[in-house]
Amino acid sequence: MTQNSGAVDLVQELSQLAHDGKDLTLGQLTDAFGARGFGPLIFLPAMIEVTPLGGVPGLPSFIAFFIVLIAVQILTRRSGFWLPDMIRRRQIDEESAQKAVCAMRPVAERMDCLFGTRLRALTVGPIRQLAAVVVIALCLTVPALELIPFASSVPMLAIAVIGFALMVEDGVLMLVGLGMAVAALIVAPLMLI
Repeated sequence: MTQNSGAVDLVQELSQLAHDGKDLTLGQLTDAFGARGFGPLIFLPAMIEVTPLGGVPGLPSFIAFFIVLIAVQILTRRSGFWLPDMIRRRQIDEESAQKAVCAMRPVAERMDCLFGTRLRALTVGPIRQLAAVVVIALCLTVPALELIPFASSVPMLAIAVIGFALMVEDGVLMLVGLGMAVAALIVAPLMLI
């Protein structure tokens, strides 16, 4: 799969994996996502924190720790998300995988319509590593901000936009996310005063 393929192409590849007559392993799934798999792994946990679940004591810090682990893998320029072999071998039955693909297809089509590879250069190479550093810096503010109810959602929203930009390879969204990150890093210390 090429690095610049759209969300529909990614879903199509997952569909082929799901229809090969065998159960799908988590390792095959992460390999199919490749480096683009880092985006959803940053976006989804950050979005969970932005919901009312972000008010659960300890959850924002746990989510921030998980996101740091993902961002470090981006910094080390891994081509895909590392999972221990024990987890890579876990299987998803063929029927469940096919149902998931069917549910993802309309979402992927909509994403390809709304977001493209605008300014894609801002989602790869050194900018990708810069985004990872910014995400780590934002995550480091979360434990202190957790003392104020829902304050940790400010950096997490910026992290979610950066993760989404990586997922859809959209440089315009990356610029928005980095702008939000700068604002969050300025506002975070002020919230603690």
